[in-house]
Amino acid sequence: MKKLQGLLATLLLAVTVPAAALNVFACEPEWAALARELGGDKVEVFAATTAFQDPHRIEARPSLIAKLRRADLLVCSGAELEIGWLPMLLRQAGNGTVQPGRPGHFEAAQHIERLEIPTELDRSMGDVHASGNPHVHLDPRRLATIAQALSAKLRDIDPGHADDYAARQAAFAQRWQQALAGWEQKAQPLRGVRLVAHHKDWVYLADWLGFEVVATLEPKPGLPASAGHLAALKAQLQQQPARMVIRTAYQDGQAAQWLSAQSGIPAVELPYTVGGSERAADLFALFDDTLDRLLAALR
Repeated sequence: MKKLQGLLATLLLAVTVPAAALNVFACEPEWAALARELGGDKVEVFAATTAFQDPHRIEARPSLIAKLRRADLLVCSGAELEIGWLPMLLRQAGNGTVQPGRPGHFEAAQHIERLEIPTELDRSMGDVHASGNPHVHLDPRRLATIAQALSAKLRDIDPGHADDYAARQAAFAQRWQQALAGWEQKAQPLRGVRLVAHHKDWVYLADWLGFEVVATLEPKPGLPASAGHLAALKAQLQQQPARMVIRTAYQDGQAAQWLSAQSGIPAVELPYTVGGSERAADLFALFDDTLDRLLAALR
């Protein structure tokens, strides 16, 4: 009787306890948000960074190592965005599943056409990425392609829930295409608008919306704005005006505010990624808030 009771208890436990969720380690908030959209309750997602951290420069902390050691899937931007910290993290974690080339390693930039791939590289050019501009999530058309690839990856490494992942991808794609049509209609006034940016974060957003980034506050990618460079920008804008100067939530606003005061154009902080503003709580709200802030600056 005791053996029978034990067997029944074991069977009951197997039925009532859900299968362990897939552990996803996302390098940036946008990929954490996408993994949750596509994985639902089948994934447990950890974001290594926040919208208020520069994803180029992250400390490989012991807490991140511990999280990556337990990960089943690593999801990052790639294109060398995380080159300053992710390789060390991967070495320290010692998790073979998520190493480059292994099934649990996913780089978003590998799945889309990248912009600004340099034809030559030189240290004098600043922090230029050999694989192209890595800020790929800011074009929702490309993000839709990445979502398809990430869903396929989830199905490959967790085939027991493949149907769930496929259903969530189909639902996400439908909602995303509806939102995309609305965004593109709403954003028509931004086509051809001249902007100044802090860093080359906005190349994919500009490619989608058709605005033009005519200058950056950084004299070269990764180098802080200097007084001489800002003075030259002021003179440039007197001859060729721009409508606004934009920056991310994690970038120092001092240079943007100075140029705004000197040139009379608004300085606009954009959320850049999920969590970059109170409103930008998910991927849909990220683009809603970004467009509203850009359009408000035109008025």
